Amino acid sequence: MNLYLPSCDPEDWKKLLTDPDKQWKKEYSARTLAESWIESGDIPTSVKNVFENSELDLFKEIEILFAFPEYKVSLPPTYGHPSQNDLFLLGKSGEELISIPVEGKVSEPFDKKVAKWLDGSPGKRERLEYICAELGLDLSSVQQIRYQLLHRTVSALIMAKKLNAKNALMMVHSFSECNEGLSDFQQFASIMNVKIGPNEIKRVKTVSGKTLYLAWVIRDKKFLKQ
Repeated sequence: MNLYLPSCDPEDWKKLLTDPDKQWKKEYSARTLAESWIESGDIPTSVKNVFENSELDLFKEIEILFAFPEYKVSLPPTYGHPSQNDLFLLGKSGEELISIPVEGKVSEPFDKKVAKWLDGSPGKRERLEYICAELGLDLSSVQQIRYQLLHRTVSALIMAKKLNAKNALMMVHSFSECNEGLSDFQQFASIMNVKIGPNEIKRVKTVSGKTLYLAWVIRDKKFLKQ
C-alpha cells in the first residue's frame, strides 16, 4: 500500500529524495522545483501560461487533481530502479484525465546517452526493449538519446494506463539560464518526428490508446537566487 501525506513545506519534499544531502541545494533542480510549486499553491504561473497559450484545447483549462513529489514508477525488469519522477501530477481537462510526470532541470544532464548507459547489461537491455516497445521506437534510433528522457516519458504512459487516463504529458520544467538540456530534449522529440521549442506543448503520437505529449517550460529564475 502506498500512503501519501500532504506536503506543506519544501522540507517535506526534501525527505523524499534519494540523497537529500546531495540533491537539496540551491541552484539544484529538486529544491528549485519544490519551492516553485509549493509557493504557487497551484500551477506555477509559467506552467499555467504555457497551458493556456497552447494550440491544444486539452490544456487550456486544465485542473490539477493531485500532485505527488518524488513519485516512483516501476519499469520491467522489476529488480531494476524505478523511474523516480520529480513530481507526478494527475490533471483533468473537461472529462479527460492527463498523466503528467514533471522533470525539473537547472543544469543537470538527462543521464547518460543510451549507448553508454547500456554497458552490456542484460537487465538494462530488457528494460530498453520494453521502453522502446511502449514508445514505438527502434533500439537503433535511441542510441544517442539521453536515457532519462526515455524512462520519464514511458512512465507517463504507464501511469496513464493505471489511472485509465486518455492522455500522457512528459513535461520538463526548466530553471536554466540558458536552457541547458533543451537540445537533448529536442533530439529526443525529433526521433518521434516532433519539432518543439521552449514554452511549447506538442502532440507526439497515440500509443496503446493513449495520446502522448511533450512540453518544455521555462520558469522565472528567482528561485535560483534565494
